[in-house]
This record gives sequence, structure tokens and C-alpha cells, in this order.
Amino acid sequence: MESADLSAVWLTLKLATTVTTLLLVFGTPIAWWLARTRSPLKGIVGAVVALPLVLPPTVLGFYLLVVMGPHGPIGRFTEALGLGLLPFTFPGLVIASVFYSLPFVVQPIQNAFEAIGDRPLEVAATLRASPWDAFWSVAVPLARPGFLSGAILGFAHTVGEFGIVLMIGGNIPDKTRVVSVLIYDHVEALEYTQAHWLAGGMVAFSFLVLLGLYTFNPARQKAL
Repeated sequence: MESADLSAVWLTLKLATTVTTLLLVFGTPIAWWLARTRSPLKGIVGAVVALPLVLPPTVLGFYLLVVMGPHGPIGRFTEALGLGLLPFTFPGLVIASVFYSLPFVVQPIQNAFEAIGDRPLEVAATLRASPWDAFWSVAVPLARPGFLSGAILGFAHTVGEFGIVLMIGGNIPDKTRVVSVLIYDHVEALEYTQAHWLAGGMVAFSFLVLLGLYTFNPARQKAL
């Protein structure tokens, strides 16, 4: 591998790790609310969360580009703070990836929370546990398989992104050029050997991720 390939691999891993961490932090409250609420807004919020599953990445990337651009509300806000514009930067890439990978983390955690049911939380309440204590000592441990699935799927999905990262991040070496974009560059330049190495690595990585998900996830083992 050349230095450009290694740089793209490192940037991809950095992006996937950052995005997965943020999704676990911000996605868990969303998943908990969706699992427990009876609000009529549940359907709307659930549909918004799941939107990236059916929306073409270029469409989502386009609207994020508009919103974060110089004439968009986020772009004006970041410029007013002296932070500059987010498109074609690593932070912009992170924000776009968080939106695009949101359902891959939120939905497994939501399903895990829903599978717990009310009984364990009611028992915790009878033992004078506060809702906060019951969440951390009962709900989170019981939903661990959902967190594992969400983290694995979110990480893997971020690694494999192409359309949205190309639109938001562009193709800037050492800054926004991830592995999927670099493969495209190699193919476009007819550098098939380099493309084979990176593409083969992606195939092996994806297979190992899914193998680990189906092999070591306790919930799936019980289902079998």
C-alpha cells in the first residue's frame, strides 16, 4: 500500500470511530424515547430516523450541503462563530455521517429496549430505584445486545459510505478522502491493482463484521 492508501484507511477508521461514538451518545436517548413513549409524534420521529434507509445518499448530501453552505442557517451560524464552513472538512464529514448512519444505531437499540418490557422496570421501581437508576442498572444491561449490534452496524456502515461523503467531504487527501472515495479514484485512473487491494480489504472487513455480529451477539444466539 502507498502512503495515500494508508492515510485514507486511517481517516476512514477515525471517521467511523468518531461517528459511532457520537451515535451511541445521542442515539440512545432517541431510542429510549421511541421505545417508551406513547406520544402521537412517535411515528413522525421514527420515520425521520429511518429516512436515510430509503433516501438516496446524494439527496441527503445535497440538502446537508445547502444547510451547511454559506447561505444555509448552519453555515451562517458557524461563520458567525468564526468556525468557517463545514463542507469539505472533517467535522462536516462527521455530521453528514451521523445523519446517514443514524438508523443503523438507533433501531437496534430501540428494539432491544422494547424487548425488555415493563416488568423489569416496575420491579426496580418497587425497590425504590429512581428512573435514572433503573435505566442504567436495569435497561442498559438488558439492552446490551442492541448496543452491540448498533455499534457494529454503525461503524461498518460509516466505513462503507460513498455518496454522502463525496458530496460533503469532497476528495481532499489527508482531510476528507476516505477508502471508498480512494477506490473510486483508483478505478477512474485504471489503477486496478490498488483498487483490488482496497476493495478486497473492504469485502473482508464487511464479512468479518457480519460474522462477528451473527456469531457473538447473544440475542441472535438465543434466536438460533
